[in-house]
Amino acid sequence: MLIGLLFAGLALYSVLNVVVGFVMFFAAMDTDSTPYLIIGAVVLALAGLGAGIGLCFVRKPWSRGLGLGLMIGWALWSILSAGLCTGLNPSLYG
Repeated sequence: MLIGLLFAGLALYSVLNVVVGFVMFFAAMDTDSTPYLIIGAVVLALAGLGAGIGLCFVRKPWSRGLGLGLMIGWALWSILSAGLCTGLNPSLYG
């Protein structure tokens, strides 16, 4: 059950990352896009890490698996995209 919910959390974060990523992409077309990119990065970090840690503290088997999946999803997207998909890349703000 833990492994299945871990993959469910990973998929949930991936869908959230795509939605917020498109919003950040279209907001970046504006002339002053830095505040939108910072807000998007904070939302993705809170959704991945904040909700993941919060669900791990609930201490139920389903919530622990989902929380770990959210945190792994955030880390995986950050590493594989060099921070572009999660707003960690400093070149976005310059």
